[in-house]
Amino acid sequence: MADDTTRTNATTLLRLHQDPTLLTVVNVWDVISARSVAAVEGTRALATASHSIAASLGYEDGENIPVDEMLAAVERIVRATDLPVTADLEGGYGDAAGTVRRAIGLGVVGANIEDQMKPLAEAAAQVEAIMKVASEEGVDFVLNARTDAFVHGKDREPADVLADAVERGKAFLDAGAPVVFVPGKLDEGQIETLVEAFGPQRLTTIGIPGTPALSWQEAHGVARVSYGPLSQNVALTALQELVEDVHRDGGVPSSVRILN
Repeated sequence: MADDTTRTNATTLLRLHQDPTLLTVVNVWDVISARSVAAVEGTRALATASHSIAASLGYEDGENIPVDEMLAAVERIVRATDLPVTADLEGGYGDAAGTVRRAIGLGVVGANIEDQMKPLAEAAAQVEAIMKVASEEGVDFVLNARTDAFVHGKDREPADVLADAVERGKAFLDAGAPVVFVPGKLDEGQIETLVEAFGPQRLTTIGIPGTPALSWQEAHGVARVSYGPLSQNVALTALQELVEDVHRDGGVPSSVRILN
């Protein structure tokens, strides 16, 4: 059974998704990134990025990092903040429900779990198993049930991909997930279709450049926007730009913030 802090943080995170105010989470990958994001006024929750954690430890994305290493990294982030933390746990590392149970034991109160376009009945059963674990642990766990319809559907007709995302997302909601994550470069019409199918405050999108403005998404019932590995890419771009400037006889800009 989860401890009191974990249960409280889980309830808080669920409320943040249900609130009509859009929840934005700029994803983190280690303690210093977590503390830096948490220190910014307006940050209400933290989300890890599995791709970024794996990259920081020398692994390729796609469950190549051992689950123990991933959970150890997530635990360090949980311990570094009082904010609710939701973790990107890829496809669950072969045992999604068991991995979520371990994560809850570390204080994690939400998770992304990919469907990896498994047969729909199997993917929905996985959602149901995760939510059963959450119930047994006594937490309002925010499963951000991810469908990879758009990620894996780039060579298919957009209308067919959208129909798959709707079907799979509705099945995950029926299986108990409170919110569905549909990563991809979605346009306004696609977002409207997904919100209409799922209901308001049930859809998570990713903040890829070119997607509708945050204010528009909030007004149209999106629950959450996250940024996945893009936040790490921003940080690494800044690092490379510093190196390039140093090579040009420049240096650290005067606007830099001392954060550690």
